[in-house]
Amino acid sequence: MIRHFLDLHDLTSQNLQLILNHAHQLKRSRNDAPHAMPLAGRSIAMIFEKNSTRTRVSFEVGIRELGANPLVLLANDLQLGRGETIADTARVLSRYVHAIMMRATLHEKVEELARCATIPIINGLTDRSHPCQIMADLMTIEERLGTLADLTVLWAGDGNNVLNSWISAAAAFGFHLRMANPPAFRPHQDYLKHAYDAGAKLSFHDDIMAAAKNVDVVVTDTWVSMGHEHSEMRRTLLSPYQVNDAVMQNAAPHALFLHCLPAHRGEEVTASVLDGTQSAVWDEAENRLHVQKAIMLWCLEQI
Repeated sequence: MIRHFLDLHDLTSQNLQLILNHAHQLKRSRNDAPHAMPLAGRSIAMIFEKNSTRTRVSFEVGIRELGANPLVLLANDLQLGRGETIADTARVLSRYVHAIMMRATLHEKVEELARCATIPIINGLTDRSHPCQIMADLMTIEERLGTLADLTVLWAGDGNNVLNSWISAAAAFGFHLRMANPPAFRPHQDYLKHAYDAGAKLSFHDDIMAAAKNVDVVVTDTWVSMGHEHSEMRRTLLSPYQVNDAVMQNAAPHALFLHCLPAHRGEEVTASVLDGTQSAVWDEAENRLHVQKAIMLWCLEQI
């Protein structure tokens, strides 16, 4: 059976924890010599329909560090940009490379890629989920706080693709996820159903200050996604959910602040929080490299 990595709720809690454990090990041993090259002789394609900094650099560096050959494929470089189907692209690339990471506009595209490919497919981001990012977030929490069990995490702001993956993570790891956002910006119902069916501890809150009380982790993301840069209505509705010093002071004294970046200082988060002592965003960004190496090894049955 092919090991795809499309959504966190597709994997068991045991496999997700296995990937996290291996990511920690990879981080500890990164500077050891000689380096192990478990994917030597293999090739991994990366398809980008959207611009990227962290996803592209972390995957490309990670692929090289594992000994494989990275192939960066922009949408306009492929026949996908001229009408070739996802299915035909999947069948062709399956003959050339050993795995594909895709950063796509629509979630249905990575699902179709996985249905038609005979190699593992990794979701690098879609409009519905961002599982690699949340695995890096979970790794960062384990580093800083030691455990995921019994924690309370606050999500503040838009009910977007990143929140959908946080909901799946709450179901898998058993922490309580509080969500502070306006009713018009609630998360995708399919992800909520998966999580509730798995017994997830989820709650919705209108008041960010009340929701932040004694939480262990505060998470937010940009209010305006790529392609919707001029949406003033969104900014107006989401402005009461900004993460600022008052919100962080209401959290537990040890609370972490996370943001998947890029951040807009003064919108979803103040500069004082993003650059403050509780912020773990730079460790979080680094951990994309380590956790994605572990994901690729899991997909290719090396762990």
